[in-house]
Amino acid sequence: MTYENILAGTAAGVLTITINRAEKMNALNIKTIEEIGKAVSHAQTDPDTKVIIITGAGTKAFVAGADISEFVAFSDKEGAKMGVGGHKVFNGIEESAKPVIAAINGFALGGGCEMAMACHLRVASSNAKFGQPEVKLGLIPGYGGTQRMTRLIGKTKTLELLMTADMIDAQEAWRLGLVNYVTEPEKLMEKCMELANKIMQQAPLAVAGVIRCVNAVYDNTQNGMETEISEFGKCFITKDFKEGSSAFLEKRKPVFKGN
Repeated sequence: MTYENILAGTAAGVLTITINRAEKMNALNIKTIEEIGKAVSHAQTDPDTKVIIITGAGTKAFVAGADISEFVAFSDKEGAKMGVGGHKVFNGIEESAKPVIAAINGFALGGGCEMAMACHLRVASSNAKFGQPEVKLGLIPGYGGTQRMTRLIGKTKTLELLMTADMIDAQEAWRLGLVNYVTEPEKLMEKCMELANKIMQQAPLAVAGVIRCVNAVYDNTQNGMETEISEFGKCFITKDFKEGSSAFLEKRKPVFKGN
C-alpha cells in the first residue's frame, strides 16, 4: 500500500508508520490522518504485523499540531465533521488489537499530543515537548485530547495545561504519567524496539485481550469487570493458552502463534 504523507514499512514483526512531512513539522492535515487510519486498519489483518510504532520524520517534531491553513475558514458543521474523522482514526489506534507505541521525537503539540495519547505506550526523546495550544487559536482539542489527557494525568493538571496552553518537557511528561519512558534522541527507536520485542514474546491474543479490558475501564458502554471475565474465559480455548501452560510445566520457552 502506497501513501503520500506517511511512510509505512514492516520488519521483524514491527510496522513503523512515519509521518513524512518534516518540512511542515509533520503537521496533521486531513489526508495524513486518513492515511494513518488506513495503515493502522490494514495492520489489524496483516499476519506479519505484531506491533506498530508511530513516529515523525526528522528530529524536530513528532507532530507539531494540525495544518491550520486547511480549516481556518471552516463552518461549525465542517469543524465537527473534521472532529468526527479525527476521533475515528485515533479511536482506531486506541482500540487496535496490535499494540501501538508512540516514538515521540520532538514536538508533540495539538493533534500530535492527541495522537500520542491514543497510542498504548509512549516513549519520548529528551528533547520532546508536549502541549495542547488550541485555546490560543480560539479552539479546543478536537481529536480526544480533553478526554485522554484527563484519564492519563488527572483533571486538575489537564485543566491547567488546556486553559493556559503551556508546554511541558519530556521529564515533566514522565513525572505526570503522560509517557512511559524518556530516552536520548539517538536511543529512541532502540527503546521502542526493546518494548516491541518484549511484547512480541507474549501471546498475541492475550495481549489483545489486555488492551480491550483496559480500554473498557473508560468506556461507559461497557462493564470493565464483565469484559475482563469474558476475555479471561476466551483465553482458555486458545492454542496459545495450551502452549503457554505446557511450556510452563515443561520449563521451556513458549512458542505462541496467535491462535
